[in-house]
Amino acid sequence: MLVRTYPLTFLHDHVERAHAHGWDQLTYAASGAMRVDTEAASWLVPPHCAVWLPAGTMHAEHMHGPVSVRTLYFVPGLVKALPRRCGIVNISALLRELILHVSRIGALDRKIAVQARLIGVLLDALGSFSDVPLQLPMPRDARARRLAALLQARPDEKATIARLSRGAGAGRRTIERLFLSETSMTVGEWRRRLRLLRAVQLLAKGESVTSAALEAGYSSTSAFIAVFRKAFGTTPGRYPGR
Repeated sequence: MLVRTYPLTFLHDHVERAHAHGWDQLTYAASGAMRVDTEAASWLVPPHCAVWLPAGTMHAEHMHGPVSVRTLYFVPGLVKALPRRCGIVNISALLRELILHVSRIGALDRKIAVQARLIGVLLDALGSFSDVPLQLPMPRDARARRLAALLQARPDEKATIARLSRGAGAGRRTIERLFLSETSMTVGEWRRRLRLLRAVQLLAKGESVTSAALEAGYSSTSAFIAVFRKAFGTTPGRYPGR
């Protein structure tokens, strides 16, 4: 057996605590959205994408229900098209149907001719990493992580970075230096990326564009649409999975 599957559906929010697998993992949100957290970053997985996690990667999964998840596990080293690091994978229409089909079968055994051919098609269909901004790198320093946690809990928080920094136990300059060195983003850039990802998550759950914009912390719907278009090349109303 070279490929096995693990389909799940949640009607409500659900969290899988930090764990790791001995096989490479491709997790696809067939509907709804989910978030995968590793030590290094958080990855938003909207309906047209999947997250790739090489074997041994510690991760937690946050299902933002209702969500339907289809996970494929590959024997380590079988997938040559993807690197040995985490990332978001583009899911084409063909790859989507393959993932759903394999999930219905349950597992693929190369000793069975028809399944061996299906493995080959699946491996050929695996796409490249996505270049859309669905990753949120996490700082390592405890003070910077406290500030990141504050912002993650309240993306719509209006407090200044200076005030939030004091709450995290450091001055603004220290926090700015830590974020830049550990995430390659300023705190302001990180905060804007967080709000964008929160809005995408809400859109995937069926929220209106206006509701998603305001809940994620944007001052207006038009401001959100402008940021969204710049990041994804389309408007929120036309985003895949809507």
